[in-house]
Amino acid sequence: MSSLRDEQGRQKPLDKGTTGQRQEVKLPLADQRAEPSPVRDEGKSNVELWEQVWERENLFTALKRVERNAGAPGIDGMTVKDLRTYLKEHWLEIRAALESGAYKPSPVRRVEIPKPDGGVRLLGIPSVIDRLLQQAIAQVLTPIFERKFSPHSYGFRPGRSAPDAIKQAQEYVQAGNEWVVDIDLEKFFDRVNHDMLMARVAREVKDKRVLKLIRAYLNSGVMVNGVVVESEEGTPQGGPISPLLSNIMLDDLDKELEKRGHKFVRYADDCVPRKAKLAND
Repeated sequence: MSSLRDEQGRQKPLDKGTTGQRQEVKLPLADQRAEPSPVRDEGKSNVELWEQVWERENLFTALKRVERNAGAPGIDGMTVKDLRTYLKEHWLEIRAALESGAYKPSPVRRVEIPKPDGGVRLLGIPSVIDRLLQQAIAQVLTPIFERKFSPHSYGFRPGRSAPDAIKQAQEYVQAGNEWVVDIDLEKFFDRVNHDMLMARVAREVKDKRVLKLIRAYLNSGVMVNGVVVESEEGTPQGGPISPLLSNIMLDDLDKELEKRGHKFVRYADDCVPRKAKLAND
């Protein structure tokens, strides 16, 4: 990749301090509707996914997506504007570290966003280098899992959005389904079991190098007030791969609701099953 060069192990910090907790932060992945991934040859062996992730076209698509999304810097302070220049100097080192298995993702930067109804939403902001690598992975894996995801799932998927989910829910009401159950999986993103999640990813992904790197991102840790805290569970909101992983984890829930005959819509960790009202109720 002519415009990118490498980095060994964990990317070098730029000696910029971490930020406070409660602040206005633009999310690196703020889009409600995920974009379609680059068209890929579905005939390729699944064990070649590693090579597909680092193909020139896929990397440039990921780079443009990260630049367009912008967002706050991670713990090293590197901004999106710095990214291309940094890659020109260090991509070959990063690539070598990835190939050798020596690459270690940086811990994410903890940010708290106040919720309208009280409390806070915990976000994990990855470094811009890790956002690039995660985006490249997500672009290759998304078409693999999209074929198997439930049509009742609308969150962070190509060609689907929150308005689409609302429209489907309204159609259920108009069809006579009157009983509604609103399900919110409390602290879902903070409590995802890593082993259970990776087992579900491995159902479709056989390339062990890709699996190892995803696991490394799950275990990268969180920096809170300058201290790195190990992450034994959860998939922090804020990284490009987090929405895909959450949908992979919740696909079993979708399949179970379908098996029970429920009409429902799910957007990320929010779900609204509907059931027809009985005539004698």
